[in-house]
Amino acid sequence: MVTSGLNASDLKLLSFEQGNLEANEPSQATVFASAKGLANLQKKIVEFETNNTKKSGRPSNADLAQSIDAIVEAGLRALWRSPEERFPEADGLATWEVWLDRETADHFIAAAPEMNVAIGVDRLEFPEDIVVIATATSLNLAEAVRILTSVKALAAPTTTPDFFDALPADEQAEWIGDLLGRTTYETDADADPNHITLLDTGVSRAHPLIMPALSAEDRHAADPGWGLDDLVGHGTQLAGLTLFGDLHVAVQSAMPIQVRHRLESAKVIPDAGANPHHLFGAMTRYGIDAAETQGIRRRTFTLANTTDVDTPHDGAPTSWSSEIDQLVSGVSGENKIKRLLLVSAGNTDQNLFNNDDYLAVCDDLKNEIESPAHAWNAVCVGAYTEKNILPAGEADVPLAPAGDLSPSSRTASWESHWPIKPDVVFEGGNWIKAEPPPPMKNSALSLLTTDHQYPVRSFATSGETSGATALAARAITEIWSEYPNLWPETIRAIFVSSSRWTPQMLSHLSANPAKGAYTPLFQRYGYGVPDMERARRSASNALSLIVQDTITPYRMSDAKAPSPSNNEMKIFALPWPVEELRRLGNTQVTLRVALSTFVEPNPSETARGSKSGYASHNLRFKLNQADEDEAQFIARVNKESETPSNDDRWDFGVNRRDVGSLHVDQFSCRASDLARQNLIAVHPVAGWWKNKGILKQNPPSARFALVVEIDAENVEAELYTEVEIAIEALNVIQNIV
Repeated sequence: MVTSGLNASDLKLLSFEQGNLEANEPSQATVFASAKGLANLQKKIVEFETNNTKKSGRPSNADLAQSIDAIVEAGLRALWRSPEERFPEADGLATWEVWLDRETADHFIAAAPEMNVAIGVDRLEFPEDIVVIATATSLNLAEAVRILTSVKALAAPTTTPDFFDALPADEQAEWIGDLLGRTTYETDADADPNHITLLDTGVSRAHPLIMPALSAEDRHAADPGWGLDDLVGHGTQLAGLTLFGDLHVAVQSAMPIQVRHRLESAKVIPDAGANPHHLFGAMTRYGIDAAETQGIRRRTFTLANTTDVDTPHDGAPTSWSSEIDQLVSGVSGENKIKRLLLVSAGNTDQNLFNNDDYLAVCDDLKNEIESPAHAWNAVCVGAYTEKNILPAGEADVPLAPAGDLSPSSRTASWESHWPIKPDVVFEGGNWIKAEPPPPMKNSALSLLTTDHQYPVRSFATSGETSGATALAARAITEIWSEYPNLWPETIRAIFVSSSRWTPQMLSHLSANPAKGAYTPLFQRYGYGVPDMERARRSASNALSLIVQDTITPYRMSDAKAPSPSNNEMKIFALPWPVEELRRLGNTQVTLRVALSTFVEPNPSETARGSKSGYASHNLRFKLNQADEDEAQFIARVNKESETPSNDDRWDFGVNRRDVGSLHVDQFSCRASDLARQNLIAVHPVAGWWKNKGILKQNPPSARFALVVEIDAENVEAELYTEVEIAIEALNVIQNIV
């Protein structure tokens, strides 16, 4: 139904129920109305009441207005398109399939969590609709529907991954064929594509979804005597996730799909048995060297293979994690280049579980993050879950609440000194409660992906931290594909800094948490779930400034008896949107800063008890106070580089910020105060490069990336526009990407 003079996209008929004229029951129509549609409808009714302009003498819009007996806001049942008996009756949390208008879906997805409506990561895309899964009470969902005005329909969730996993081989192949027909792949002939390099059990090229993305010459092995096929299945499962994400979403979507990166396989795990413990680091290096025989490419190395042999290590470096740090920093491997590497956090021992408090078991020292996931320079990926939908009629109950830690994910036991790990979390699936314990995995709560046995099977289910790491590799590579000139250090900073804790994660905090209260969140979830839209671009009310630079941190002093000393700091006067921040006045805005560098490791120092000596160099950032000019700021930074002090403005604090080689912190303040805080310093503190023998030669330099984000959240602001104009006018794009 489209009324005269109203745009079809503003008012859409969702359902119609014919009334009984004999019983004087009117017909009822449920109409989706955008904000613009409501305004136009109201205007036409007002014109009907006040304006007789027709030659016939009838009021304007009479046909429209006189056909309407009453307009009332639709309740949830009016939007329900599944069988009536499947409508959630209980007052508690329920799972809803929510159909959104494409044009306003992003706003609903972003704003709904603030109304206690949790939105799952899965998306189905159709020409006019975006379909998401929401977990909420009917009361909270009704409020979101009323205020956000994007919901076109509600339904009961339908298929789960186990549906596709259980299909006969011929039906699985039909679904794969449909998806393949909608998919466009990047090719080797395309200009300089990014690659995801799986350091795993090999990858099967037989699968039709994988073959177009994986050239025969891009399969390698750490040991030249090994075969290249995947006889275990793990690598092929990860391959499907790195290309398509959760296939449960992709196979049901009707939209075209573009795969913008390619695959490489470097087999580092033998088909039978296991590598000796002392060779874990070497086999990783051999696999990387084998892949790089194809030339230097932008690669996201993905390692979903860890060991519990070194557990507990309490965050201290191991031989494998130290070799990972060497490979990423470019001091190891045939090619001396910086690398981007992701590693899984490792999976929990399910036999330790009970149904009462699974988080306590995940937090147990026995389930500490496995080596080499605690490497400083790698991005460690843990698992959380939004999956809590079981097939209709199944009586089992999901173990983890939506938005919380996946039962499979390991956590960090350490509170200070060593880096925050995991860095981020991605979907890793859920388990079900079982009587008697322990709980069990369930394919319905897993990720759907590709099977190495094609054509016998097309689908497999996957998950845990391996699946989460594959999803993270896909996400971070998509960002790098959009910004190919950025360094690996920078991509890591953008990716991790975009992360936020879900409302369920934040529910573990008190109302006004002290800095130490964040420790359990960091240990379980790192910085949270990356926000891909936030990572990709600046909105009008949020902007990110990115600096890529080098620093020579140490030198020999000029005294009569020269000794090692700090050499330089870098000061950046960032082009703050001063006028817009002043206009916002007392409005609270959030500043978030991320500093990323790759360190060269020296694990011998930690063996001698010098925890600050593991890293070749350690960098810190400082921000000027609102009442502090440049000279005062430089003097304070010089003083604090020797005697560190805690700046109480920051949410996370020095104990969580000044560890590892990636430093992230944030604080909120009045916009007018932030307008006067536009100086950021990057300066060195102690590292093993600060050594006479090293500095008597050429003092080494280090690269770093600085990412600064201002967010006015829901306030209407034009932060980005003012900065863009300022940069163009001053022509100061030298260090701003």
